[in-house]
Amino acid sequence: MRIAIEHKTTYRYPGEVLHTAQYLHLTPRNNASQWVIDWRIQAPGQLTSWEDAYGNASHTLVEDRPTTEIVIIARGRVDTTDTGGILPPEDDEPPVEIFLRPTPLTRLNNAIRDFAGGFAPAIGGDSVAGLHALMMGIREHVAFETEASHAQSTAADALEQGVGVCQDHAHLFIACCRSLGVPARYVGGYLFDGEQTIPYTAGHAWAAAWVENLGWVSFDVANRVCGSDRHIGVAVGLDYNDVAPIRGVRAGGQGDEQMEVAVWVGVSNQ
Repeated sequence: MRIAIEHKTTYRYPGEVLHTAQYLHLTPRNNASQWVIDWRIQAPGQLTSWEDAYGNASHTLVEDRPTTEIVIIARGRVDTTDTGGILPPEDDEPPVEIFLRPTPLTRLNNAIRDFAGGFAPAIGGDSVAGLHALMMGIREHVAFETEASHAQSTAADALEQGVGVCQDHAHLFIACCRSLGVPARYVGGYLFDGEQTIPYTAGHAWAAAWVENLGWVSFDVANRVCGSDRHIGVAVGLDYNDVAPIRGVRAGGQGDEQMEVAVWVGVSNQ
């Protein structure tokens, strides 16, 4: 499937911003399930490309001209292949054991340990089937509700409150996996779920668990499915903070910034 994506982020400031520096994770990378046909980032200032510790395509954007608005647009086309959600390991990947490391967003507590423990026998018997059961169990316990959380909501918050968005589902799945000794990583990207009539206000997120002799197996908990040719991964990490599309600092611009995000994902005929 050939998928076209446009991701537009607009920052508006009540006062003049004198300087901004931002890290961008807005560029998909090639792997067994996707191949980037063309991709471009349009933004003011100086854009420098680099690769982070997880192998993600990354950019630094520096704007040192005074402004009250910054618009960043990433767009391109990606060919996708349905691999059943399985990605084999790549030679330049960090050791899988790194993805057992706890983070503030996936920190364990007794409630998570108890919840995950209920799936330990199934995962121990058949890893993939057990992980599927964990995905379904989380989705049953944590209802999808837009605006139910924020960027720094934790896995523990999602389990306690019983509501969340795709980011929360992914964090809870990752935390449960790590509590059972299964390496798991966060994946930020996009999902094609049919022709849009209005733009999405964010990208999509899911998780991937390490299965011996198989590789990384993707679990889109929010949608109760494994990864498919409708999923386009952009960046992986320990949690959302490692893969946030845009993070940065500014000097000037009194007051709170206003941010608008518009994401379009559709089938390309070219």
